[in-house]
Amino acid sequence: MAKQQSSNPADVVVRGDARGFKQEIVVGKHRLLADEPESAGGTDSGPGPYDYLLAALGACTSMTIGWYARRKNFPLETIEVSLRYSRIYAKDCEECETKEGMLDRIEAEVALGGPLTEEQHARLMDIAARCPVHRTLRSEINIRLRPASHSG
Repeated sequence: MAKQQSSNPADVVVRGDARGFKQEIVVGKHRLLADEPESAGGTDSGPGPYDYLLAALGACTSMTIGWYARRKNFPLETIEVSLRYSRIYAKDCEECETKEGMLDRIEAEVALGGPLTEEQHARLMDIAARCPVHRTLRSEINIRLRPASHSG
């Protein structure tokens, strides 16, 4: 049986040396680093994986708010999204469906600058939760892991 291969290049490629946590991330023409802090055995040469997850959500949230404000000609001048990741006990989360074990929690605080009306501000906060990354993180995610096919 032939191995399935995609003829399309990967969107993101991550390469690392098995002797440490430092990773090179290639996204098209962009090169990034990921690592763990020294306290976790890394060299702190880049943000950690959860930092990138939060960065993706924060960037998408800010971009979505800005796009909507431009479309509606709202007088929005600045957007700042501050995010934190933690693990919490499910029993401590009143709005969560799961009531046992631990849950992942992301807290995002959005600061909007500019002479917005209360209605415009409220609408932009509503739009913030509609960014594609936010919707992805709230949906069922199917991740397929498979061994890479090596030639040679």
